[in-house]
Amino acid sequence: MNVKNIEESPLKQRLRTIIFGTDTPEGKAFDIALLVSIVASIILICLDTIDSLHHAYGELFLIGEWMFTVIFTLEYVLRLYCSQNRFHYARSFFGIVDLLSILPSYLALIFPAANFALAIRVLRLFRVFRVLKLLRFLADGNLLLKAMLQSSRKVFMFFFSVSLIILVLSVVMYVIEGPNNGFSSIPKSMYWTIVTITTVGYGDITPQTPLGQAIAALTMLIGYSIIAIPTGILTAEISHEMVKVRDLRKCSNCGKKGHDNDAQFCNHCGSELETLDSLTSP
Repeated sequence: MNVKNIEESPLKQRLRTIIFGTDTPEGKAFDIALLVSIVASIILICLDTIDSLHHAYGELFLIGEWMFTVIFTLEYVLRLYCSQNRFHYARSFFGIVDLLSILPSYLALIFPAANFALAIRVLRLFRVFRVLKLLRFLADGNLLLKAMLQSSRKVFMFFFSVSLIILVLSVVMYVIEGPNNGFSSIPKSMYWTIVTITTVGYGDITPQTPLGQAIAALTMLIGYSIIAIPTGILTAEISHEMVKVRDLRKCSNCGKKGHDNDAQFCNHCGSELETLDSLTSP
């Protein structure tokens, strides 16, 4: 490892400090410039989808898009150049995002009608996680993900039950209202039931008969009754996972559990606590 550092040129070390580091003024300025470029490129993509602006400023949007593409391409090449492990960076999450953020513009040269490239360009926004160092919040995200996985069976059973209710109501509305009132098929009736039970209510299909309107009112009440159930299930699982994480923090002196994740000392005897990383690391 020391041999590699000796063989590296001062330019390479300097670039690594600026691009990957944030402790220096140059590194902070680079991150700010990169953040501005990412946000500006996303705004440019959104504006280009507006027909009036596209017809009026389409050429300027194209020039701006290629300007950002060149900037991000140069940044990607420099990151590869000054990385200590280029292969590791290229296959990392951010390395793949960096590559995907510049590929659409080059693919558009080969496939001009590839509108799917717009969706890939929006991946540039994920690079904000790197610039703002948001990865430190992934622990909270992992807790939420774990709670979602733990509650998946309950949520699946809930949605299965709701699906049965939707199917029954759809068949009933199809029989009562019929094609003359817009309920031309059971799938069409299912669309109406889903829109109604979720309290969206587009109004493109409405029941006309008194019995159909009564069932519609019942469907709305059912929607209000069940819409909060998944939230309650997930909230309970999140609370359970938070208690489990807090129970990991056990004082080695008095044995008390239930300390906050960021606590450094025991709230009972004042002894220093082990870090959560040391407890959860394999």
